[in-house]
Amino acid sequence: MMTDFNLYGALRAAFPSDLNAVAIETIGADGGQCVTWQELDQASARMANLLQSLDLPAASRIAVQVDKSVEALVLYLATLRAGHVYLPLNTAYQSAEMTYFIENAEPAVVVCTPSSFGWLSKIAFRAGTHSVFTLGDDRSGSLLERAAHHSTEHVPVPRSADDLAAIVYTSGTTGRSKGAMLSHGNLLSNALVLKDYWGWRTPEQGGDVLIHALPIFHVHGLFVAIHGALINGSPMLWLNKFDPRTVIEHLPRATVFMGVPTLYTRMLADSALTREQCSRMRLFISGSAPLLTDTFREWQQRTGHTILERYGMSETIMLTSNPCMPDERHCGTDGLPLVERRGGTVGFALPGVGVRVVNDRGVTVAAGEVGDIQVSGPNVFKGYWRMPEKTAEEFTADGWFRTGDVGRMDELGYVTIVGRSKDLIISGGYNVYPAEIEGFINDMPGVAESAVVGVPHPDFGEVGVAVLIARPGKMVDPSAVLATLKTTLANFKIPKHCVVVPELPRNAMGKVQKNLLRDQYRSLFAPAAPTQG
Repeated sequence: MMTDFNLYGALRAAFPSDLNAVAIETIGADGGQCVTWQELDQASARMANLLQSLDLPAASRIAVQVDKSVEALVLYLATLRAGHVYLPLNTAYQSAEMTYFIENAEPAVVVCTPSSFGWLSKIAFRAGTHSVFTLGDDRSGSLLERAAHHSTEHVPVPRSADDLAAIVYTSGTTGRSKGAMLSHGNLLSNALVLKDYWGWRTPEQGGDVLIHALPIFHVHGLFVAIHGALINGSPMLWLNKFDPRTVIEHLPRATVFMGVPTLYTRMLADSALTREQCSRMRLFISGSAPLLTDTFREWQQRTGHTILERYGMSETIMLTSNPCMPDERHCGTDGLPLVERRGGTVGFALPGVGVRVVNDRGVTVAAGEVGDIQVSGPNVFKGYWRMPEKTAEEFTADGWFRTGDVGRMDELGYVTIVGRSKDLIISGGYNVYPAEIEGFINDMPGVAESAVVGVPHPDFGEVGVAVLIARPGKMVDPSAVLATLKTTLANFKIPKHCVVVPELPRNAMGKVQKNLLRDQYRSLFAPAAPTQG
């Protein structure tokens, strides 16, 4: 096994020969900051030297809960360079959630927004954290102040491909969050596969430009979008927050855009989106949540482009993708390589990735039959942080990871996700786990029991609906339930509707039949049918 291996070294080697060229141009309220490749390298060197000056144990966790900024990206690169483990945390997480993450991961360093320092530093120092720094999206904070005193020269700390690079927390149906451990090798292998499969064009080939409008605390925005640009030496147009009109305005300057379905529906709602605006674009990619067929078709009609939908997980990064170019591994009835992007599917298994669909006995099912999706490959994570029993439970005897998703694969190799065995709700690209929300609702005064289910939503893809029953003789106000949840959990987890019912549907074993609840409320957010004139 190679020991002189560091993901940053691989990314740095892909930087263009002209280091004075612009790597990142920010778009929006900050006035258009331009960062060259040289400045990106030097800024991450300063931060890496700061981290090394703290004399932390090897592979310490660096927990980060900050607003999106170029400096936040620099911190991620610095963590890789210094040989530590990056721990991105959703900016919407509140006190109870952050307490769990910090106590579980025991980070040596926590970086937070200046406004969160008061309460978050107390949690961190109580858990034994060595240092707490602040970083604002306006380039303020103690992190940059301290880093400014360090050298712009830094040699990446040697690491093996199996050494940890990041831990991404993803909740389970029990409500207890699990830290997916991703190695340097996991991340690099996936970046290289996607570079080829999505046909990233180097500057010598005309050059791709990425519009980056995603958050950078999860796999999609950080490991797929950013790695894709960096490993190809491609510049990024950088938005700290997504704004449909701003993205549309800058499409003529770009060639690649990645988004969750919600971003596409919001751009479709803007009259500025036209074929002319999209004429220079090469590729639109969607993921993190199911893309409605209506959105897929409307985007084709409106822009002349066909969205490429793909499928991945926090534990595996990307697994499948609709083809960008002819896929020599998959041929149609005419014997020619397939290139069609099919709405409602997530495409083929990526090169080097194994995908199989099995029944409850672990036997691969026939083409077109529904079963549990299992995967293997160099992109699959090492396991869950400090959860060896859970890790063992999620892998088969022959080493395949049980995704918990249910789907089918047709005779040509197209994979379709039809459901999630763990009742996961993906709302606006964020994972929402019903059991966590149900636990909070069930503890509220007057509540006997609750069930949270996901239903289709034209904007977010899916949203939660909370259905609950009251204790005998008690009254429960649905609006008060939602208001209380908003003070406890991140906003994306809050159900969009709450209703009190006399009883919940159950099977003979007394288990709540969530499938019946989904069917009952499936049309809750459906667009109203047009009236007949």
